[in-house]
Amino acid sequence: MYISQVKIDTDDRKRTRDLNRVAAIHNWVEKCFPEEFSTGKRTRKLWRIDQIRGHNYLLIVSENLPKKDRLEKYGVLGTAQTKNYDKFIKNIEEGKSYAFRIVLNPVVSKMEDPDRKRGRVKPVTNDQQMQFLYDRSEKNGFTLKQDEFSVVNRSEVIFNKSSAQKPIRLSKATYEGRLTVIDKNQFIETLTKGIGKKKAYGFGMMTVIPETIANEKT
Repeated sequence: MYISQVKIDTDDRKRTRDLNRVAAIHNWVEKCFPEEFSTGKRTRKLWRIDQIRGHNYLLIVSENLPKKDRLEKYGVLGTAQTKNYDKFIKNIEEGKSYAFRIVLNPVVSKMEDPDRKRGRVKPVTNDQQMQFLYDRSEKNGFTLKQDEFSVVNRSEVIFNKSSAQKPIRLSKATYEGRLTVIDKNQFIETLTKGIGKKKAYGFGMMTVIPETIANEKT
């Protein structure tokens, strides 16, 4: 596994104007892996946009190594970095606490019509967003305490695959806080496969750092 990042060139609006659609960012991510893109045999990637020290960065977790020049298509030249992720995730310890960050599309499926085979997917309310992650913690290999994490940002993402498609608004919640690992294998799967829906469009990617390192940064 690999984890990559690149600083987005937000100063060049002409160059990055395509990135106002989340589907365009998804396409950028996929084209960072040209062999997969050309053969159609694509592996799953996790990605999100983070703001770090006042600048926007694209972060990617992937099975294969991305091409640096493709990473920098909309990025500042020389800022693309890729690290082997396996060493870090193999050192995850059960019982250890980590600072975390994750962006989710907090939705639930509600069966409103008994004749339908599937329920209608609806975003949860702002008041329910904390419980949304809390309820999914243990099955993803970690535990949370209610007073040790929070929703630090709420917004909506405009989702449409083309300009001709009617835009869909996706609920977006960014969580930060402290968690404790209770199942190493399951937690590694969470870090490499993500949580929840719309993973291909910038949701579900959890990143962690050891609590000791997080405390040094604060």
